[in-house]
Amino acid sequence: MQKRHYFLDEAGDPVFYGKGRRIIIGEQGVSSHFILGMVSFREDLHTIRTRILALQQEVLASPYFEGIASIEKKKAQYGYFFHATDDIPEIRKLFYDFIKTLDCSFEAVVAAKVPDAHCPAHGGNGSNEFYATLLSHLLHRHVPAAHRLVLNIARRAASTRHENLAAGLQKAVLLFQADSPEVCITPDVVFNVQDQLDEPLLNIADYLCWSLQRVYEKGEKRFYHYVMDKFSMIIHLYHNGIPGGIRRLGQEELLTTGHKKSPSTT
Repeated sequence: MQKRHYFLDEAGDPVFYGKGRRIIIGEQGVSSHFILGMVSFREDLHTIRTRILALQQEVLASPYFEGIASIEKKKAQYGYFFHATDDIPEIRKLFYDFIKTLDCSFEAVVAAKVPDAHCPAHGGNGSNEFYATLLSHLLHRHVPAAHRLVLNIARRAASTRHENLAAGLQKAVLLFQADSPEVCITPDVVFNVQDQLDEPLLNIADYLCWSLQRVYEKGEKRFYHYVMDKFSMIIHLYHNGIPGGIRRLGQEELLTTGHKKSPSTT
């Protein structure tokens, strides 16, 4: 059977509540938005992996990067891989330049973390179902495909357990059927949950997600602008804090509307 591979990662976090069900959105270490992104490639996957591994070795062999704490820590614990949050600016530039050379397409769902929108929509079931909802909006255009979808997903604790991913797929089917009730589909989807260290192509999804996160959390647009041509779709959920608010943003539109803006926590 013909297969189509996608590589998924996230940015920000799906956390709404701290101890005692206190809302902690926007506090230190807690994001105001949660982002789930998916990249696909129109060139040989093995070749891209080989190039990423070669680039990693270039970083590790370079005297310029010797003694960098984020690199040395990974080397000591499990091995180095590209990760936008941890990498120093010079390495980010190196990897973004590499991404620019690839024939790839990136889709993302950005959700404002609005408690008034979250609780009715998710029944107060917390971050796992929030992840599943974003996944459904990312997948629903793809579920009627005639080929097998192989979703290579960066491991993220409970939210990427099989039962939660399956719930996201079911939500995606319902979204599709709401738009096309006359079409009956039986999607063929494989969930392949992996660590970034084991699947170098997830590093690309990580970097592209991070470029969006900088727009929404910091108002910093230069990273997104640099790789903007790789983005094919951005869906904004809970737009303006409305539970049913969904908006599809164009590439240039995000640069003018995607300013740092924390949602209301009332």
